[in-house]
Amino acid sequence: MLFQVALYGLVYLLCFVVCAKVASRQARQFVLLAGSYALYLTWGVWFAAVLLSSTIINFLVGQWIRRRPEGFVLSLGILLNLLLLGTFKYLPEVAIVLPFSSLQKFSHLVMPLGMSFWTFQAMSYLFDQYRGEELDPSFVEFATFMAFFPVVISGPVCRMTEMLPQFRSQTQISWDNVGKGFRRIATGILMVQLARLLGQGVLGGDGVSSGFDHAMRWGATDVWFLSIGYGLQLFFDFAGYTHIVLGAAQGLGFILPENFDLPFRSTTPSLFWTRWHMSLSFWIRDYVFLPMAMIRREVWWRTFALFTSMVMFGVWHKGTILFVLWGGYHGVLLILHRLVQQCERKWNFDNSTPIWKPISWLCTMLLISLGWIFFRANSLGQARQMLSTILVPANYQVQNLSGSFYWLVIVLAVAYVCVVVLGKALESSCAETAVQNTVIAALVRLQWYWIPPIYVTVLVIVVIMAAGSGSNAAAFMYRGF
Repeated sequence: MLFQVALYGLVYLLCFVVCAKVASRQARQFVLLAGSYALYLTWGVWFAAVLLSSTIINFLVGQWIRRRPEGFVLSLGILLNLLLLGTFKYLPEVAIVLPFSSLQKFSHLVMPLGMSFWTFQAMSYLFDQYRGEELDPSFVEFATFMAFFPVVISGPVCRMTEMLPQFRSQTQISWDNVGKGFRRIATGILMVQLARLLGQGVLGGDGVSSGFDHAMRWGATDVWFLSIGYGLQLFFDFAGYTHIVLGAAQGLGFILPENFDLPFRSTTPSLFWTRWHMSLSFWIRDYVFLPMAMIRREVWWRTFALFTSMVMFGVWHKGTILFVLWGGYHGVLLILHRLVQQCERKWNFDNSTPIWKPISWLCTMLLISLGWIFFRANSLGQARQMLSTILVPANYQVQNLSGSFYWLVIVLAVAYVCVVVLGKALESSCAETAVQNTVIAALVRLQWYWIPPIYVTVLVIVVIMAAGSGSNAAAFMYRGF
């Protein structure tokens, strides 16, 4: 592990020097590609072989589509990608469930790291070629797109239309971007540690992981706090990882697509999915939902396309009944939201009243939180038991989880809100240069004096608390998908 960390640092430093000092785009591309494969090889030679095979196949199919943009060629390319992904991601689970001896040899097949992400990147390239986008990458450029080391493990899901101009850019790195990138890395590190603390708990064994993995009975309030706590844990972990990735890429001069945009401010399920895991949700929208919805004009078909798209969203994460239910659950939420919108238009309901927005936000957050039970539960039986618990009024008088877990969830939720509000205030004050002689203006002027000490203090406290709890809750939870 120490060797891997050192190699990551060395490769990043080499890429940084080349991108900062070398104007030749060919040299930059070669170093980025070589560095990306050097790092990916540390996860397994077999993994790199699968990635290279997928790269070669998709590059050749993409060139074929560019010459002959026919539906058959596109379908063949998509089928090849799905077969390759299905072999490593879904076949082992099928082999465990089905009692066929011929399938047992596939039960121990390990999926290459990040395969779900770079396969979707490859398919977006094929779709865009078919749609007539002006994409003519060289093999080195396409291979770099597939293996680019900041995103190859857990995204965000990039598109060739966004990345190709940057791979070809000869502009030197902006030091302002370098500073912003390293600030994002620092933010991500803190968020990942907060996720670890939520998973382990303050005292060790009293966090989200223990609540799902070891508790046998829950009160109704326990279930609500576990679902909310897991939502926060997943957000801090994945959004923190994304901050690190985007910051590292920005330090090299690359701007990657955002994955999160204050999702907990969402007042509707539809708005939530424009702010959570944005690169994937927009991928599903652009390459699954919209093409399906345009096949027929009937309302029922658009509803079916929406539900199917969300089920596919769930299956992308993992091919189990729980993730099918999770995707279907969110499909139903989106459909219900559309029905509510239709009723509002039909009855001329005014949803701009001050009371409506808080109510809509509360309902949205509670419904989104319930969905995390499908996402995190260890079995269908556990999910059913937890969901049925909240339906019995008497269960709200029972509390089996520790009080420290309740306080941890509350404190982190409130702290996150305070940081977001303060951050927005500082941003708006920075934009309003005429503001003077106010507390906010003083905070803006002196921010590099008071923010770093607070950040370091909080990080040290969180790391000590997480390390002292002695649990083995894993970071970077999305690596499992």
